[in-house]
Amino acid sequence: MNPWRLYLRSPTAVLGALLVLAVAAMGLLAPLLYPDDPLGLAGRPLQWPGDNPRFPLGTDPSGRDIAAQIFHGARVSLLIGFAATLIAVAIGIAVGALAGFYGGAADTALMRVTEAFQTLPNFLLLLLLVAVFGSDLRTITVGIGLVSWPPVARLTRAEFLTLRTREFVQAARLQGLGDAHLILREVLPNALPPVLVYASVVMAVSILLESALSFLQLSDPNVPSWGNLIGLGRNVLRTEWYVSAIPGVAILLTILGVSLVGQGLNDALNPRLAGR
Repeated sequence: MNPWRLYLRSPTAVLGALLVLAVAAMGLLAPLLYPDDPLGLAGRPLQWPGDNPRFPLGTDPSGRDIAAQIFHGARVSLLIGFAATLIAVAIGIAVGALAGFYGGAADTALMRVTEAFQTLPNFLLLLLLVAVFGSDLRTITVGIGLVSWPPVARLTRAEFLTLRTREFVQAARLQGLGDAHLILREVLPNALPPVLVYASVVMAVSILLESALSFLQLSDPNVPSWGNLIGLGRNVLRTEWYVSAIPGVAILLTILGVSLVGQGLNDALNPRLAGR
């Protein structure tokens, strides 16, 4: 059956896609619904949701519109998550493909480098990169990608080790095709499905890492962020808990949507589940 039809047959996968599309729509509509600076002062501080029609989600301790920050923060979270995932997947595929296809000394050397990156936890390594190179969005995005590629490399390597001895690869090799053709045209397309599924995990983790940096005020303070908004609500958590709860729910739904999309892709692209 067509993978697209298999995906649409899963209610949870469709729910995940709808959640991701809803967050993407928030980001796209943010400049239209809230054209002013979302970090500008808009009204009296700590207005509860519903108290003022101008601020449907209330205001934060500084008097800024929470709804504007949520909509603009959706753009930041999705852009950083998507860009960091592209970086991690590109590096991981390159390293894993070379290690798995050639094996031997190349495999050993590349896997030692991969293990070296996995020695430190992702977040600690990211903190080190931010401390050295700064906390602007470009640095954070590249940093998240650099700490997230090792699992992608190991998964790609495992797929290449399995596929490089298959009959279609050997047949192409007997035709005199070069290594670049074998890697890019023969093996890689067949190794991509599990990597694409895992990319959803990388994106979810990337959004969480960016939110954690913002919560610790280690991200760009001039950019609206869900994590930063959660951090602003720490001092008023017992009384105005909505300041932290609203962006927390936004992060939860976004991560849930991305995870359900990944699960749906796994069910649709995994040949072992195709008969279910």
